[in-house]
Amino acid sequence: RTYEGFLAVACEVSPDHPVVISKFIEGAKEIEVDAVACEGTVLNYAIAEHVENAGVHSGDATLVLPAQKLFVETVRRVKRISRQIASELKISGPFNLQLLAKDNEVKVIEANVRASRTFPFSSKTLKANFIELATKVMVGSNPPAMRISLLDNEYVGIKAPMFSFTRLVGADPVLGVEMASTGEVATFGEDAYDAILTSMISTGFRIPQRSVFLCLGPLEAKMAFLPEARCLISMGLRVSCSQGTYDFYKSRGLDVHLMHKPLSKTQPNIEDAIKSGEMDLVINVRDSKADDDSKTDGFLIRRAAVDSSVCLLTDIKLATLITEAIHRRKPMNIKAWDEFGS
Repeated sequence: RTYEGFLAVACEVSPDHPVVISKFIEGAKEIEVDAVACEGTVLNYAIAEHVENAGVHSGDATLVLPAQKLFVETVRRVKRISRQIASELKISGPFNLQLLAKDNEVKVIEANVRASRTFPFSSKTLKANFIELATKVMVGSNPPAMRISLLDNEYVGIKAPMFSFTRLVGADPVLGVEMASTGEVATFGEDAYDAILTSMISTGFRIPQRSVFLCLGPLEAKMAFLPEARCLISMGLRVSCSQGTYDFYKSRGLDVHLMHKPLSKTQPNIEDAIKSGEMDLVINVRDSKADDDSKTDGFLIRRAAVDSSVCLLTDIKLATLITEAIHRRKPMNIKAWDEFGS
């Protein structure tokens, strides 16, 4: 019935070309390449990965450079595709590729023959001025290649987005294919765990001290977060869950507590708990197959967190990385940019 409704409206809006159907590849890794070429020959490149799976706009994704979790064969194929595109288009100057990879199969999402928003981040992280190199190419000075070995980097850079959902009354604070962020920060760390914590703290994220609420819709998300849920409890945090998440973790022996969803009007109610300041962190992952009431409950939970200035995570991959980083937490080693790798 839902499809019939959409198709009927689409036909009324555009009778000649009413419908475009897109195929989504679920569970794929998104990869970004920043590069400079001269007459089709790649002079320099950077390969970064998104923490979130493909499907989140690149401007809203958390970017890790150098990529930490790509198969060697995936990296090899990404390099080959980059060389082939540069050669076929005879690129002279900067270009950016966005790709997705699953099971070592790599597909190009888009190729942009221009500098991207990540060029300054790549330049700072790898200490190689991509823009200077691209400018020399464009003015015809034929600069030599600046080859970089991404495996030799002794630190990791992470670029994290910043959002303004508190100023967008009624907006659903979730990530998707349309860009929602209004800024970004970037920090370095000895490893990805150091870098993600400093980046998130720079965006205003606060490390939970008392309590965390979990509402993980898809079964895959519940299973993926199981070790991290144990970590949260082992750190002395009170972990509360919605009914489905509570049942899943309770059956696996975790000491979790039940919080009812907003529309149930049953106590203890998570919306009231958030608004009263009982929660330090809310992790809410949507289930695209959920019924309408579940989707409305999710919106009310997310909106309550934003309106109450409670930290909110809506992506299971990002939530997992942050939880692991908090669990491994060690004293932050704050250094100047030029001290990393020296």
